[in-house]
Amino acid sequence: MMRQYELVERVTSYDPDADEALLNRAYVYAMRAHGTQKRASGDPYFSHPLEVAAILTNLKLDDATIASALLHDTIEDTKTTRAEIDSLFGEEIGELVDGLTKIKKLDLVSKVVEQAENLRKFMLAISRDVRVLLVKLADRLHNMRTLDYVPEAKRNRVAEETMDIYAPLAGRMGIQWMRDELEELAFRQLNRQAYEMIASRMAMMREVNSEAISEIEEALTGKLADSGIEATVIGREKRPYSIWRKMESKSVSFEKLSDIIGFRVIVGSIEDCYRTLGIVHTTWRTVPGRYKDYISTPKQNDYRSIHTTVIGPRHRRVELQIRTREMNDVAEYGIAAHALYKDGVPVKSGNGDGRREIESGAYRWLRRLVEMVSEGNTPEEFLEHTKLELFQDQVFCFTPKGRLIALPRGANAIDFAYAVHTDIGNTAIGCKIDGRLAPLISELQNGDAVEIITSKAQSPSPAWEAIAATGKARSAIRRATRDASRKQYSELGRQILMRAVDRAGKSYSDERLEGVLPRLAQHNVDDALAAVGRGELPSRDVLKALYPDYQEERPKGGAPS
Repeated sequence: MMRQYELVERVTSYDPDADEALLNRAYVYAMRAHGTQKRASGDPYFSHPLEVAAILTNLKLDDATIASALLHDTIEDTKTTRAEIDSLFGEEIGELVDGLTKIKKLDLVSKVVEQAENLRKFMLAISRDVRVLLVKLADRLHNMRTLDYVPEAKRNRVAEETMDIYAPLAGRMGIQWMRDELEELAFRQLNRQAYEMIASRMAMMREVNSEAISEIEEALTGKLADSGIEATVIGREKRPYSIWRKMESKSVSFEKLSDIIGFRVIVGSIEDCYRTLGIVHTTWRTVPGRYKDYISTPKQNDYRSIHTTVIGPRHRRVELQIRTREMNDVAEYGIAAHALYKDGVPVKSGNGDGRREIESGAYRWLRRLVEMVSEGNTPEEFLEHTKLELFQDQVFCFTPKGRLIALPRGANAIDFAYAVHTDIGNTAIGCKIDGRLAPLISELQNGDAVEIITSKAQSPSPAWEAIAATGKARSAIRRATRDASRKQYSELGRQILMRAVDRAGKSYSDERLEGVLPRLAQHNVDDALAAVGRGELPSRDVLKALYPDYQEERPKGGAPS
């Protein structure tokens, strides 16, 4: 188990101004609070929050986050209260620990409605301070590393939740190494046979290819050095889950995969990235369709790099990622790297209240997702949108004015229209892709310039819901369809009610109806009229509410005896 001074030294190694006294107090307090508690493995319980804190030091997070990691289970699992944490460590850490305590109680793989509502609460909790998410991801990573000690009946549930929620969130936050490890650990639990098959094949391949990897690294480094570019070239293997996913999606065997090993080329500047690309492409033959420039068009999680594949030494396909050192840090640390760099200088705080200012594409995505909560969507719609956003790869398209729109792969012009603005989607009648007329159902490709043609007389077809690929478009189409249906029923209800009022010799006004809405259990005039139109609210009941002294005329003569 890591000693107290070792943890403090880890933090001060990247943040010399860290509050050592705070870290020491948190360490001692958490250790005493957990006392003799044990984990399922038999280890002291305190070893868990300590390992979580250690994981977060790899992300070079601030002292408040590390202290919160040490304390994150105290309110839930000991006699500690929120008030006590606030008084001893301050409200900032108290809020972080409280947010983590609330998340721990949520079941994210329960039945759909409950799962959706819990996921909504989860997103709200992490959106208030993204550090809550970072601690939770580290907490889940350590729990997955020790999953074999968990009762067997619970393992699949934990692994499923990790694969569905936590691994994609780590990816969306740009922490790729953490996503890879979470996916691999979950994959090993959920499909152990496939995991062991791929792992054994990779071990055999590693023995055969070790010399080739060294040769390619030396050839690339030497070629770049000859052109005056100082570069670090690192060969790396893909993870078993990544390989299995590619085998499944492309229906190919392990032997037919040609990009199991890739190379990362790290250089000093953006200019060197493009110079490196030119040298590589003029030295070795490129593989068509395998070039992507995420420097000029970064991913939503701020990932930047150039990807290309060439036929390199020994006629092997060589997959390359070319990036600067700062880009590599963002790829490794994700959203955490934005707290580390400001014009290349580590920063302590961004807004004067002790909190770090973290404004990145990843965090903007998180905030946009949470904005859906306030739009009044049902929990099921929120769940659908969240999972679509988490899992989809992306394509990048442009508006006529050059605005970049990121969409999930498989998205069409309908999704694009709603991504620009809901009103654009609701009034879309056609589109132009790269200047050519195309149907709205056209699937978009990277780099497409899309212009949406609109008409104020248009409204979305209900059939679009099944065609749209994004949760935002689907929920907007559902909402517009509901509004249109409600408007039709409202107009019908108005006609029915006005005829009834005329027959009774009375007068009607919306103002008068608004005054009796509580008696009719309706929220507004349109709701009341729509209820009449649907037959849910009889017009005579409305008449009696409008005119309490109204007596409905009965036909003369009684029923036969």
